[in-house]
Amino acid sequence: MIVCIAEKPSVARDIAEVLGAHTRKDGYIEGNGYQVTWTFGHLCTLKEPHEYTPNWKSWNLGSLPMIPPRFGIKLIENPTYEKQFHIIEGLMQNADEIINCGDAGQEGELIQRWVMQKAGAHCPVKRLWISSLTEEAIREGFAKLKDQADFQSLYEAGLSRAMGDWLLGMNATRLYTIKYGQNKQVLSIGRVQTPTLALIVNRQLEIANFQPKQYWELKTNYRDTIFSALIRKSDEEIAAEEEKNGGKKKMDNPGIDPITNREEGEALVKRIKDLPFVVTSVGKKDGKEYAPRLFDLTSLQVECNKKFAYSADETLKLIQSLYEKKVATYPRVDTTFLSDDIYPKCPGILKGLRDYEVLTAPLHGATLPKSKKVFDNSKVTDHHAIIPTGVYAQNLTDMERRVYDLIVRRFIAVFYPDCKISTTTVMGEVDKIEFKVTGKQILEPGWRVVFAKDVKDTAEEKDDDDENVLPAFIKGESGPHIPDLNEKWTQPPRPFTEATLLRAMETAGKLVDNDELRDALKENGIGRPSTRAAIIETLFKRNYIRKEKKNLIATPTGVELVQLIHEELLKSAELTGIWEKKLREIEKKTYDARQFLEELKQMVSEIVMSVLADNTNRRITIQDAVGVKTGEKAKKEPKKRERKVNVSKEKKKNSEAGEPKEVKTEASPSPVATPVFSPSSIPDSLVGQPCPVCGKGIIIKGKTAYGCSEWKNGCTYRKTFD
Repeated sequence: MIVCIAEKPSVARDIAEVLGAHTRKDGYIEGNGYQVTWTFGHLCTLKEPHEYTPNWKSWNLGSLPMIPPRFGIKLIENPTYEKQFHIIEGLMQNADEIINCGDAGQEGELIQRWVMQKAGAHCPVKRLWISSLTEEAIREGFAKLKDQADFQSLYEAGLSRAMGDWLLGMNATRLYTIKYGQNKQVLSIGRVQTPTLALIVNRQLEIANFQPKQYWELKTNYRDTIFSALIRKSDEEIAAEEEKNGGKKKMDNPGIDPITNREEGEALVKRIKDLPFVVTSVGKKDGKEYAPRLFDLTSLQVECNKKFAYSADETLKLIQSLYEKKVATYPRVDTTFLSDDIYPKCPGILKGLRDYEVLTAPLHGATLPKSKKVFDNSKVTDHHAIIPTGVYAQNLTDMERRVYDLIVRRFIAVFYPDCKISTTTVMGEVDKIEFKVTGKQILEPGWRVVFAKDVKDTAEEKDDDDENVLPAFIKGESGPHIPDLNEKWTQPPRPFTEATLLRAMETAGKLVDNDELRDALKENGIGRPSTRAAIIETLFKRNYIRKEKKNLIATPTGVELVQLIHEELLKSAELTGIWEKKLREIEKKTYDARQFLEELKQMVSEIVMSVLADNTNRRITIQDAVGVKTGEKAKKEPKKRERKVNVSKEKKKNSEAGEPKEVKTEASPSPVATPVFSPSSIPDSLVGQPCPVCGKGIIIKGKTAYGCSEWKNGCTYRKTFD
């Protein structure tokens, strides 16, 4: 008998249907020589500290660092899980062959391998590796079953990740809770969670400490067109350009110096207002705009957050549901490309998109373009970008329909012609002061048609873009103009939203707009596409961050925790990104898993020694979630976040969040090990708390008093030092 094991019952039913197994039994489906069974996500987990040695049950500094000589796994204590595991164990003991049908990714591999190990499976094992759950994909996958050994490095990477999260999460959480916590509150520290929190806190402190600077812009109106004076580039900007251009120096640096005071600006206006404006050059350049890239999980989460304000976690659940409903491909991917073998299937997929026939009709019968910007085997590893399967989408919720619509339109758009544009640049001069204006005209909308509300609206959309079209200028023409001086202030960086935080996690804190550069930085991103949403949810759950409209704001506890941590390895996105890169290299067989764990053990030992050497009596202020909310909407926020979560999903979440089960259940360390300090003994406990006057800003510390970060917007809060 061949035993197939899937990650959840719904997937097992789909597989059983294709295999011709129709007899339902307790915990599995049988027929046609197959027994198809399932897990509920994780059935097994790494053992808890006290299961290695009883001394590790109590939380005390003397037992740190906790480094097991050999990691072990155990069955999760849950009657439903235990019953299902024993069914699986019985099937596997009598199997002639096992087919691992787990999710085709690192976590899916780990889940099933642990179950097989715990069950003592000893027969040959094959691997089903598919990117969608359509009948065609399942049949094709079973026709091309792979050997389990081919995925050994994937398993080793997943195992290294789990053990690394245990080592850092267990040790650092106990260490910081005992050393700096109070009132028996756990201070949760994680390999990815803490650097993510640090990104939010550092951005918040940048905003709070930002000193706005005033400057002025010189503009002039010539023939109802606003021209801007060229500003000379700073030495830093020139150096950055040279570095970008491989050290090549640019000789010319035209323009005036930045205008930093009104008198200087007014003198320039007076100097040029009665002199004629002369057009010195008119340049026109035709170009193309390419269709947006297909989605990977992160870019889909970013788009859904921007367009619909969906959280990363909500988007992940929605796309997972679309995958299980067979209308979208595997979601936990980090590539925006398709492999060459998908190209022949594309006409069939397009044909299946019946609700989009108006958009797909122009593509029928024609040879679809095969662009390297879409099809590139070298950019695809385990799975390709998220695309529709071509199965007719029925019974979708409104939220699912919105996400599905985004995926479908991106897919259709990549087969449309490029958008043709014309860019016009006009240069002018008044008394040797150079001015510039640029206009863009859409000549042929191409793929933009796909994103219009309706094809009929395309002409209207085109008209909107044509507002940028400039009047016809001729080189050498001149005439009167009306100069003007505009007062401006430098702006602080914006707070993170879930969309911008996901991008920052993807690129280890370096926010970039360029797709190619983003791809290069993905190697050092923190977390995995499939777990970043869970990391953000963990920060909410731990009351380290809260939401204010779409902005993510660190709570006083979150701010204090990051400021307390001096070990860069714990909070640096860049350094954590290097660890992530090593995990990817283990998967690619270019880095040794044992070396990774040895390095991590060394790192944990160094962190423990560093914190134990701190002789200060600092304590973190633990503030209740309600106390940090501002406004009526914010009060409702905890309800929104306190969802019932499937236990198996919660386990999955914890493995990446550096928060193993023991931290969750053993939330009250021994009172002896955790001295209680009153809040008044904490230095600068006001810093980072919400402003009691405006409720928008946070309290910052000046030279003689505390103030509000919204002072420049009129907040009057001030408290002198005692």
